[in-house]
Amino acid sequence: MNEVQRSKIILKILNRIYPKTPIPLKHRNKFTLLVSVLLSAQTTDVNVNNVTKSIYPKYNKPEHFVKLGRKKIERLIKSIGIYRVKAKSVYFLSKQLIEKHKGKVPETFEELEKLPGVGHKTASVVMSQGFGHSAFPVDTHIHRLAQRWGLTNGKNVVQTEKDLKRLFHKKFWNKLHLQIIYYGREYCKARECYGLTCKICTTCYPKRKSPIKTKKA
Repeated sequence: MNEVQRSKIILKILNRIYPKTPIPLKHRNKFTLLVSVLLSAQTTDVNVNNVTKSIYPKYNKPEHFVKLGRKKIERLIKSIGIYRVKAKSVYFLSKQLIEKHKGKVPETFEELEKLPGVGHKTASVVMSQGFGHSAFPVDTHIHRLAQRWGLTNGKNVVQTEKDLKRLFHKKFWNKLHLQIIYYGREYCKARECYGLTCKICTTCYPKRKSPIKTKKA
């Protein structure tokens, strides 16, 4: 079975299990989506949602966070990992949005990636989930699963993104990104499946006997 055949099987399984893909990070607008994605680094969406549910009703615009200042932002997000670094990014990101974009989240990769704390993956999530543009955000989980499923050699996240975009039609990217995340959390967990037990792994590799080693992002 080659990678094209595997990609078709994977798409079929994911579409059957996850016909709908709600955005896991709770947000009120494009700005709060951007902030939530930034906060989600090295923590879970659940942790982020638990913290932001008491923040966003009051603070949901760049102006609000600039007025709060770094120290108050730190106190609000203290229960999230690396909160000082994230608070700094949220503060300066908000400031830059006001000064250069009239308080609006820009709608291009180039402008998004110029914002403090915003890398390509964060920009991809905002472009796909916020603006509806075709993008394929690749985080550590998707990077791991794509290797297990034989869709990439796992050289790095840049290569993984290229491989996934090549194998799957553009119209599937936004939904597929979320489907893979959901499936990985539920069925192909890092420390449970090891490429040996879930439906996708056993269908794509029925003769696989040894745990698959994946390269970190």
